[in-house]
Amino acid sequence: MSHLSRRDLFRASGAGLLALAAGGALAACGDSGSGGASGGDADTGTITVWSWATAAAALRAVVPAFEKDNPGIKVDVQDIGNPAIWDKITVGLAAGGQGLGDVLHIGCDYLPGYQEKFPGGLADLSAYGADAHKDKFAKGLWPTITGKDGHAYALPWEVNPLGFFYRKDYFDKAGIDIAAIATWDDLIAVADRYKAANPDTFLIGINKTANPDPDLDFLQSLMQLQGAFYFDLQGKVTMGSEPAVRAMTVVKRLHDAGLIGDASGDQGWRNLMKAGKLAVAPIPAWGAHYIETKFPDQSGNWRLAKPPAVTPGGKRTALVNSTHLAVSGSSPRRRAAWKFVEYALTRPASVNAMFDAGGVFPALTEAYPDPMYAKPSAYFGGESPLKTFAELATDGGDPTNFSGDYARALKLASDAQTKVFLKGGDPASVLQDAAKQLAQQTGRTIA
Repeated sequence: MSHLSRRDLFRASGAGLLALAAGGALAACGDSGSGGASGGDADTGTITVWSWATAAAALRAVVPAFEKDNPGIKVDVQDIGNPAIWDKITVGLAAGGQGLGDVLHIGCDYLPGYQEKFPGGLADLSAYGADAHKDKFAKGLWPTITGKDGHAYALPWEVNPLGFFYRKDYFDKAGIDIAAIATWDDLIAVADRYKAANPDTFLIGINKTANPDPDLDFLQSLMQLQGAFYFDLQGKVTMGSEPAVRAMTVVKRLHDAGLIGDASGDQGWRNLMKAGKLAVAPIPAWGAHYIETKFPDQSGNWRLAKPPAVTPGGKRTALVNSTHLAVSGSSPRRRAAWKFVEYALTRPASVNAMFDAGGVFPALTEAYPDPMYAKPSAYFGGESPLKTFAELATDGGDPTNFSGDYARALKLASDAQTKVFLKGGDPASVLQDAAKQLAQQTGRTIA
C-alpha cells in the first residue's frame, strides 16, 4: 500500500485557505438550501470524481464493481493534484459551481470553509438519505461533515487517529516501560533517565522556527486529545483556553528538558528520523506505512501504542484529521454522484478495496473486522499497527472544527509556538495574545 503524507498535505493547504478566508465576497454560488441553484438530480450518465495522487488511485479501485452494480452510470476519476485541487474547487464554487466535478474529495480543513463561504455549493446529502449512515463512522466525525442546519454535506472517507510510534530499543536501553507511561507528564518525568541512556537522540522532532512552514501537528494533537482546538463547535475562538495552554505547556516542558529536536527545513523531520535521532513519532494512521517505507533500516525497532493523555485519566484517543467525499451542488447528476459516494464509503468491501489500493485508512468502522487489520508486521516486531489504529478509530475522538479561518489560526498559533521555542515565551501569555488577534482578524468572539 502507498499513501499521501498527511503531514505535508495539511501544511500545504495554508495558502489556499488564506485565499478562501479572503474570498467571502465571492460566495454567490446559489441558494442556501439543499443542492444549489443550478444542479440537477439525474441518476444516470457519466460522473466526474476529483481527487489526487494515491487517493485517486484508491477511488479507481472501486469503479469497476460500482459500474457493474449500477448500469447507466459511468465514473471518471480525475487526479487533479494537490494542492491544485483546492484552488480549482475554490474557483469553481466562487463561479457558482461552473466547471466543478460531480464528486469532490475534500479535507477536513477545507470543508467548513466551503460551507461557510459558499452556501449551496455542496449538495445536501441528507436529502438523499445520508443520515441513515450516521453511526457507521468513527465517533466524532459526523459533526465535522454537517452544516449549521444539521444536514450532512459530505460522507467521511479517511480518518487519521493519532498514534504513538516509539523506538522500543531506545526505551529498553533506558529501562523505561512504555506501558507505565499514561500521560505526557509521565514521559517528562523520566527524561533524565532517557537522555542518560540515549544522549544523542531526542524524543520528538518539531520545526521550531516554522521554516519553511508552520509545524503545529504535535500541538494540535495535544489539544485534540483534550477535545479542544482553536475554535469550538460554535465557531468561537478557543486558542487561549485552558486545554490549549496545557498543550503548549507540554511542548515547553519537553523543550526545556532537551527532548525536542529541531526539524527545521523542508526535510527536517525526515532527516532526523533517517539518522535515528528520534525515539517517538506522535503521528496518525498514515505513519505506519510511511515509517516502514522511508526508514527500512530501522525494522524491528519501532512499536505503536496509544498516545499518552495530557491530563491524568484523560483521553488517549484523538482523530487528528480526515477527508471526505462531497457532491457538488451544481452537478446535473447529483443523485448518480450520491450513489457513487454511498457505494464507495458505506460498504466494507469498497473501502477496503480502496485502502488496499491507495492506503487511505477508512473511517467506516464496519471495515475493521477484515483480516488485513490484524496482520502482523515484521517491521513492527510482529505486532499489527493497523489493529491498534482500528481500535483507536473505533474509540473515536471529539469532533474538531477547523472552521473557515483555520489558516489564520494556524499562523497565529505557529507564531506563539515559535515564541515559546526561541524566546522562552509563557504559554498562557502567547496563546491568549494570539486568541485576541484571531478574534480581531475574523470577527469571532472568544469563548
